[in-house]
Amino acid sequence: MTVGFYSPLPPAPTGVADYAQMLLTALRRYGRVEVNPTRPDVALYHLGNNRLHAAIYRRAIEKPGIVVLHDAVLHHFLLGQLSREAYIEEFVYNYGPWQRGLAEDLWRGRAASAGDRRYFAYPMLRRVAEGARAVVVHNPAAARLVREHAHGARVIELPHMALTPADAEGGMPSGAQILRYRQRLGVASAAFLFGVFGFLRETKRLMSVLAALAAVRREIPRAALLVAGRFVSSDLERAAAPLLCAPGVFRLPYLGEREFWLAAGAVDACINLRHPAAGETSGIAIRFMGLGKPVLLTEGEESARLPEDACIRIPAGMAEAEALREHMILLTSMFGFARAIGQRGARHIHAHHQVEEISRRYWELICELCT
Repeated sequence: MTVGFYSPLPPAPTGVADYAQMLLTALRRYGRVEVNPTRPDVALYHLGNNRLHAAIYRRAIEKPGIVVLHDAVLHHFLLGQLSREAYIEEFVYNYGPWQRGLAEDLWRGRAASAGDRRYFAYPMLRRVAEGARAVVVHNPAAARLVREHAHGARVIELPHMALTPADAEGGMPSGAQILRYRQRLGVASAAFLFGVFGFLRETKRLMSVLAALAAVRREIPRAALLVAGRFVSSDLERAAAPLLCAPGVFRLPYLGEREFWLAAGAVDACINLRHPAAGETSGIAIRFMGLGKPVLLTEGEESARLPEDACIRIPAGMAEAEALREHMILLTSMFGFARAIGQRGARHIHAHHQVEEISRRYWELICELCT
């Protein structure tokens, strides 16, 4: 049996590539897994809301196999791949001919799609989901969206695998290396350092985070923020530029694996908000929880499987700003609070998100479809 594996892989600058590399290595312990073969016995397709997945998406439709949905909203991906006419027809295929006028309106307004909730309300999953032999998702929100678009789809929810420092070259940096890294950044030894990591787009709520930090620093000056990642929205980059120069804010570009773990060790808590959500489980959040760092997440179905006391849930909408400020103050002023949440998060990740168990369940699914 040959398993075909179709995904971006490192050094592609995406969390899907890191996840895929880890899964590829684990699956090869069970049997023959080839990257991009012509005629596999069963295919495993990794899909996300990113142009790197264009050829994979097309092949998944032409030659159905197992689809792993890293994002359950493919609307933005299709906006970037299709012509006006093809986009409108695809929208109609998903939601019916009575929605043609809405499709035309969404196409005209696509420049604002990064933050407009309408684009997240229409995931456009039907074509890839209804043809797949099985669809793997990582949370209940994604499972629901797939079933809403393809009622007969076989949906398997598997926890997101936890990438650990042991998977990176050199392993976890030492305490001395992390201390020197903080010093090199210019972070004071007494500072409580929050971190925002990954691609920086409107849904990451960076403007809210920067505003909350400014409010927190008026009460607790030792609060600080590291923003590490690449802007994928020029509008957000322009809006955030003045705030990124404020006292207590440190800026880094996209980080390779080795420096990522240095930065992860250097921060005291991770802020990983997503609103509007795209049905994704954040690999960054899972990494930080595995390290024992408290993580602030947007409340929603995407994080429903995480224990209430193992992370901090921030409501979306009007309550976001105040909830974020209050919890940042709690974390900054009560060391025991941050430590307890981090420890509970780490226990959960170590119990439910380990590579060995999840890769075994992937392989069982693959073998079942080959019989």
